[in-house]
Amino acid sequence: MDRKKILEGKKALQDQFETADKLNEVLEQGFLKHLQRSLPMADHLNDRWQRAQRLGFGRGTNIYDSSYVFGNVKVGENCWIGMFTILDGSGGLSIGNHCTISAGVHIYSHDNVKATLSNGQLPIERLPVSIGDNVYIGPHSIIGKNVSLGHHCIVAAQSFVNKSFPEYAIVAGTPAKQIGTVIITENEIRFDYFI
Repeated sequence: MDRKKILEGKKALQDQFETADKLNEVLEQGFLKHLQRSLPMADHLNDRWQRAQRLGFGRGTNIYDSSYVFGNVKVGENCWIGMFTILDGSGGLSIGNHCTISAGVHIYSHDNVKATLSNGQLPIERLPVSIGDNVYIGPHSIIGKNVSLGHHCIVAAQSFVNKSFPEYAIVAGTPAKQIGTVIITENEIRFDYFI
């Protein structure tokens, strides 16, 4: 191929990128003006509920396009799974109904620490994770393998959960510790903190 054709091809490609950038900018401004939100373009164009349905998740659940899902992941109904989450079902992952998995949450059902430290002599550990109904996991939290969170738990933002907690527990920290209890009565929901 001669140099002239290469330069023409390069110019055509640059023109296409400029056109795509302009289109992206126009669409972004439209979304900001009319929907008051700014997201990665794929999250505007793809239907989050359809993606959840394709993944076999429960009715009414939605998941952002930027989320990474692999392995055996089961998710119940009416869950919200935020942007940039990781749902690792390589050891099994079950999420109940009406849960919020906030942006940036990583849920791992495996780890390779022992495999790494042993030069691969020990296997990657894979153990299930179970999250009950009505659980709220705050932004950028990490849930490790072999963890079970009971119904109505709250995990504070940026927590590292490496052990199980019972129903109605409020947990926070790295590693996470129980700092309170969720109290649900007929008329109200309140939080009773130990601290």
